[in-house]
Amino acid sequence: MPRFPVISTIIVALAVATMIGLGIWQLQRKGEKEALLALYAANATKPAMAFPEIGPVSDDALFRQSSATCMKVVEWRSQSGRDSTGKPGILYIAECQTGADGPGLLAAMGVADRPNLKPDWNGGIVSGMIVTEPDHYSFLERAFGVIPTPNPMLVSANAVSGLRTPAKPDPAGISNNHLSYALQWFFFAAAASVIYVLALRKRQAKN
Repeated sequence: MPRFPVISTIIVALAVATMIGLGIWQLQRKGEKEALLALYAANATKPAMAFPEIGPVSDDALFRQSSATCMKVVEWRSQSGRDSTGKPGILYIAECQTGADGPGLLAAMGVADRPNLKPDWNGGIVSGMIVTEPDHYSFLERAFGVIPTPNPMLVSANAVSGLRTPAKPDPAGISNNHLSYALQWFFFAAAASVIYVLALRKRQAKN
């Protein structure tokens, strides 16, 4: 008989190899994310472009300056947000008509301290920065659900009456955690290897 369990060793080796592979993949993702963040930072300095009518929003359009006309506010959304000074509050997003049969426009128009407000604004030209609409889907919904394509949204450079100017979107605020994820996978691989080696030594010592 072999002095060590062949099947168990193969299983552990495959698991360790998988974890190392995941760590390498995260390092690759880190490089891709850095390049994407650099593109976003460059976009913020480029000339204004036409507002994209529907999603998906291309990487070349995110964080670009743009403007669009809100013909009429159909509804107001609200969620947590911050103003241009960093103060937290309630961000008010206008759902606008852009024409008789147009795709519409989402525009973040300002921040207030109170919920359930009805801002005194019913349309006009909105100038600001292109982002995508807020995403409130959970991890499980992202992993197993069918997530609709997020629509483009303008974050207005100026607040409407009664609201404070919303925080300017900043690519630097996008996290890049892929290095920490890679280190975690490498740590798991090393820990699994050490634990298995110690278990084998203990087993051999008993024999």
